[in-house]
Amino acid sequence: MTVAAFGFAGAASAADLPARMPVKAAPMVAPVFSWTGCYVGGYVGGAWSSDDTVATDRNGVIVRPGSWGYSTDSSFIGGGTVGCNWQPVGSPFVLGLEGEVGYMHLTGTGIDPLSAGATTLYSNTKIGDWYGIVAGRLGYSFDRALIYVKGGVAFVDVENSIAQPGTGAYASASQTKATWTVGGGLEYALDMNWSVKAEYMYIGLDQTQTVTAPIAGGGFANWDHANSGIQTAKVGINYRFGGGAPLVARY
Repeated sequence: MTVAAFGFAGAASAADLPARMPVKAAPMVAPVFSWTGCYVGGYVGGAWSSDDTVATDRNGVIVRPGSWGYSTDSSFIGGGTVGCNWQPVGSPFVLGLEGEVGYMHLTGTGIDPLSAGATTLYSNTKIGDWYGIVAGRLGYSFDRALIYVKGGVAFVDVENSIAQPGTGAYASASQTKATWTVGGGLEYALDMNWSVKAEYMYIGLDQTQTVTAPIAGGGFANWDHANSGIQTAKVGINYRFGGGAPLVARY
């Protein structure tokens, strides 16, 4: 009977064993960062011309025809950004579309070296006070770090003028020009919503603008202005709406 009792107790303990054994915890589930989402942001930086503006007197009404060049001052730039990214699940590539509008003010003045005295002729250039860019982005991500190239269309307000203080003559031409832009940058996500970036963009403003003025006795005088492309460099911060990520198991 004692043997039977011990056997019964052993069997009962064995029956309880599975209930008392530790259960393996479920695998940890950790978020994987994704760049997908829309965002707004702001930036500051600088802009400068790639080369001199070149003015050319085509008619030689005041002095004989000739060309002269002059540089423009550099400019502070700053503005806002809005855009959207899409990163396919499991892919390091990021596709995006981005727009920006900002302040820029580049100015320069040069004197026609063939003019003198009352015939002294001044050429002036102003680029700004605003500009805009709409561009596509293609990036490659290393988790929260994103390297990207960017290209699209830029809109820049350009004004060139001719002034002759000795006679009071003045003429100008102003136009908002649509042109190409290309560049790239690096963006780093601080968390699921906030990111910082550094970016370089070149605006290809290699176009000629003609300033025309009527002359006594009929006809017109014309001065061509070949404006140089613009280089920009900036740093910025973006806020992505609904920052989140798909969940995957990590063991």
